[in-house]
Amino acid sequence: MTVEPGGATTAALHRQAGQADQAGQAGQADQAGQAGQPAQAGRPGPAPGRSDEPDGLIQLLTPEGERTDRAGYPLDLSAADIRGLYRDMALVRRIDTEAISLQRQGELGIWASLLGQEAAQIGSARALAASDMVFPTYREHGVAWCRGIAPAKLLELYRGVSHGGWAPEEHKFHLYTIVIGSQTLHATGYAMGIQRDGAVGGDRAEAVIVYFGDGATSQGDVNEAFVWASVFNAPIVFFCQNNQWAISEPLEKQSRIPLYRRANGFGFPGLRVDGNDVLACYAVTRKAMQAAREGQGPTLIEAFTYRMGAHTTTDDPTRYRLASELEMWKLRDPIERVRAYLVRTGQASPEFFADVDAEADKLGAEVREACRTMPDPPPLAIFDDVYAGPDAIGAAEREQFAAYLDSFAAEGDRR
Repeated sequence: MTVEPGGATTAALHRQAGQADQAGQAGQADQAGQAGQPAQAGRPGPAPGRSDEPDGLIQLLTPEGERTDRAGYPLDLSAADIRGLYRDMALVRRIDTEAISLQRQGELGIWASLLGQEAAQIGSARALAASDMVFPTYREHGVAWCRGIAPAKLLELYRGVSHGGWAPEEHKFHLYTIVIGSQTLHATGYAMGIQRDGAVGGDRAEAVIVYFGDGATSQGDVNEAFVWASVFNAPIVFFCQNNQWAISEPLEKQSRIPLYRRANGFGFPGLRVDGNDVLACYAVTRKAMQAAREGQGPTLIEAFTYRMGAHTTTDDPTRYRLASELEMWKLRDPIERVRAYLVRTGQASPEFFADVDAEADKLGAEVREACRTMPDPPPLAIFDDVYAGPDAIGAAEREQFAAYLDSFAAEGDRR
């Protein structure tokens, strides 16, 4: 199959990008003038920063739990569907909480929390088709949950007893990626493979979604993936969870413009969704994935959210951000707004919430037990699966290491 770049659509987007850039420059100039700090040659004006009302935000459920409509993003979820989304978020948060506690107790080497990002992950993941392929970072525990990955499999990685205990093709969920941004290239290559397999358009249509954070947008790999995806019109959705902090670096040190507008420069659409609104994340992702399956090319989704916990359990966020910022975002909690909506509209009873809490308690106990009873792999297992077949160097190194381990047993016998 011959793959042609999407020239016709990207040409129009180039014109839109130019108009957006002009508008953005004018807006920055106005912002600088209002602040009394006009931009000077060689010195940019004030960065947009983390505003309370980010421009272009798509929202279907307010922080107070009130439904709103947005043209082009209809929502056909039933009351049972929305209760299901609430359950997903509540259970995933419990898994996350238990994992943090296990790390503090020495049962895990490290953990990357998703606290505050449950809506972005659950909403986008539940919008995927069974045939769509997912490329995660190391924080997509909610997406893993939606793709049928057992929580214990995630803990194996962070306990250091596994390299990844699931089959990516079986779950349509790739292994966690630690190298920042590299998964965007892997995902783009996979999406180009879908094109060559003829799986774009029609009943067999597939697409790819790749997750990354705001800090990763500064990586060359991500920008290279944007180039390749755009030029080849690859069926891929780039899902950026903008949680405002790249470890200790704030957003304004990552970009002078909203991240979603970067897509214009590469020739494909970009949009910003309220990342704490599970309904909006669902609707936006569903539409973008369908466009990718139909051959309309890539989309960049910026999920505007907040990392309410530490970057990982080795991080102390109190050293670089204000407590008042965290308190402000607690008022936008993704789970509480769905609960408020369900209660206000009478679509969930107190018994439902009690059942979810009880299920979360049971799941938490299962996660703790599974982690604490994980067997350590035999030391020589480190040599397994390094190469597809046996090799002389690996066999020699294995024998040397085995002899080294045996020396400890011999030493014990002499004592």
